[in-house]
Amino acid sequence: MTLSAADRVSAQPIGTVDVRLMLLDDALPAPTYAHPGDAGADLVTRVDLTLAPGERASVPTGVAIALPEGYAAFVHPRSGLAARHGITVVNAPGTVDAGYRGEILVTLLNTDATEPLTLSRGDRVAQLVVQRVERARFVLVQDVDELDASARGTGGHGSTGLASAHVSDVGASAPEGDAP
Repeated sequence: MTLSAADRVSAQPIGTVDVRLMLLDDALPAPTYAHPGDAGADLVTRVDLTLAPGERASVPTGVAIALPEGYAAFVHPRSGLAARHGITVVNAPGTVDAGYRGEILVTLLNTDATEPLTLSRGDRVAQLVVQRVERARFVLVQDVDELDASARGTGGHGSTGLASAHVSDVGASAPEGDAP
């Protein structure tokens, strides 16, 4: 069966959602997925900027979106910028709620101790992941015994010990209470 051009445009693969998008700068691309199966669509910077070591900046992307109810978008760091230059998103992931209609800003931080990073207009700076989200209905309880028991209980913030030892740590004794 051959689909018409109109049918090809409106036919959606499984797992897609229509997100209305406004380009605030027609010279910049819409968010795009680099490869089939990618979770994040690349966001680009609308401005030239240099981030000094330890500096952060809110970077405009030239994009505003309207997500359907029941969805949110999350702004994640790009792994290449993080690995090669120490650039991350300060509030990773940044949350774009369904009701937000302003320009998506990415708050970047240069974690490199010595090297500045210069970004040019149009450079990819972050990834936008769109996900279905549930809205919680919080049910107030009066006693901790009313919370369902779990294997973890109240343990948190390192209570499970080290996930793995570093090569340099092999043979070193672990501090009491931090045994793997």
